[in-house]
Amino acid sequence: MIGYTCVGTNDLEKAVVFYGELLDMLGAKPFFKSDRGVGWGVSPDKPMFSVMVPYDGQRATTGNGTMVALAASDHEQVQALHAKALSLGASDEVLRGQGEAISMAHIFETQTATNWLFFACRASL
Repeated sequence: MIGYTCVGTNDLEKAVVFYGELLDMLGAKPFFKSDRGVGWGVSPDKPMFSVMVPYDGQRATTGNGTMVALAASDHEQVQALHAKALSLGASDEVLRGQGEAISMAHIFETQTATNWLFFACRASL
């Protein structure tokens, strides 16, 4: 159902490093590159994640209520992604945990804009 997600940035170079390193851990590779952004994916028939400089030339700002969830394979990968994001300069957020049905971690990326990311995996029920 989802074709792609896109978050804004005010520093494309830093954003490409930040998201590129995280998405590499999920097996994603760049599918497109332009002077305004980069999009990563795991295959052409799966949703893509992209980071772009806003089309209108204005500053990228926080989308109130906007969040992107990146699917992880298991709890260990959630924890590894969370740790990597923190090492890349993201802020730790309170909403973390592991339950019977879900393992999750929130981060707030403020290096290049102000974007929420959520790493999650669901247990098979």
